[in-house]
Amino acid sequence: MPYTNVHRAARISPTKVRPVADMIRGKKYADALNILAFSKKRGAVYLRQALVAAYHNADQAEADTRRLVVTDCRIDSGPTMKRFQPKDRGRAHAILKRTSHITVTVDEK
Repeated sequence: MPYTNVHRAARISPTKVRPVADMIRGKKYADALNILAFSKKRGAVYLRQALVAAYHNADQAEADTRRLVVTDCRIDSGPTMKRFQPKDRGRAHAILKRTSHITVTVDEK
């Protein structure tokens, strides 16, 4: 049975988190945790939180936590906050502050 955690509206762009998600997909829980702990990318912090929460969900359901594997790791785009920067001659340039929905699923193998 898969155990999932979703971190909604994480304040980081999905394009910055996806390469980090590719690094842990298919890895054992302990290996994925080490990869995220030593990664210099800011998205690793958000992914690590979601991975630990999925691990605790599995632990609560009394799964064998030593055999957990990251089966699914998806990064979807969340709501975008729109801000505007004033420019010369009365113009305004849009600034899009993007958010992510981070989904991590672990399962026993």
